[in-house]
Amino acid sequence: RPSMGAWFGYGLGSECQELPAFIVINGGLIPPGGLDNFNSGFLPATYQGSIFTASDPPVANIRRTEASDELQQNKLKLLKQLDASVLDRLGHVDSLESAVANYELAYRMQTAVPNLTDMSNETAETQAMYGFDAKTKGTATFARQCLLARRLVERGVRFIELTCPSVGHDRWDQHANLRQGHEDNAGAVDQPIAALLTDLQQRGLLDETLLVWSGEFGRTPFAQGNNGRDHNPFGFSIWMAGGGVKGGTVYGATDEYGYKAIENKAEIHDLHATMFHLLGIDHERLTFRFSGRDMRLTDVHGHVIHEILS
Repeated sequence: RPSMGAWFGYGLGSECQELPAFIVINGGLIPPGGLDNFNSGFLPATYQGSIFTASDPPVANIRRTEASDELQQNKLKLLKQLDASVLDRLGHVDSLESAVANYELAYRMQTAVPNLTDMSNETAETQAMYGFDAKTKGTATFARQCLLARRLVERGVRFIELTCPSVGHDRWDQHANLRQGHEDNAGAVDQPIAALLTDLQQRGLLDETLLVWSGEFGRTPFAQGNNGRDHNPFGFSIWMAGGGVKGGTVYGATDEYGYKAIENKAEIHDLHATMFHLLGIDHERLTFRFSGRDMRLTDVHGHVIHEILS
């Protein structure tokens, strides 16, 4: 199935012709599930996530290997002619049309990406606020990810996903040594997150930018192994900010052990429906015809959580 980012790109389109609608800024490790986390599924391939990093080069193969711009343009022109002849013969072929669109986007990105990722025009104060020179493990990497995310927002990229940086052990999955593991993970992201929220607000972008911080499950309140915690899908917390979310609101509650949601239980489809609503999309009307059925991100489920809307 398509990833969440692919659905949002499909529903919202793109405000930037030089960059993809869905960009993943990888902190250095491929998440569990691999690149399928960012795929387009049965949606056209143009909606799949494009992987960026906070290092150099930021995108694989972004720099041309041809000796000159003219040579590269001639090669692209030939490819376009060959693809056009196939389309004329076969008619509409989604995979081929997506490939052509991706070639053209990649060419435009060669000009846009170097400027996008050049942080030298950011003030020393801004870089320090994000934590570019922080000594805490992982903070400098996540600082660059968050600042790059803000720059993408400014350029009109619709959906930006950040993965957590490496801190020397598994990210937020402490089946042992919970205290040290969570301290390291939280320490890596704390300063850059605060800086991103502050920066967006100061630039007047927070009200139109929805931020969601979440994993796919929480942790059990009881111990596992050597002072670890097991997976817990029955009750856990996320946070949201900006984009029409009512600040300072707590929605839902778990039992006294922190194990299972017992009040205002929200499922993943409710979260997706609410995110779509905040961005101006009716989750029940955004569909894609596949295998004889109108498919939705929320399938046949999902309700907007109106209590958290401002």
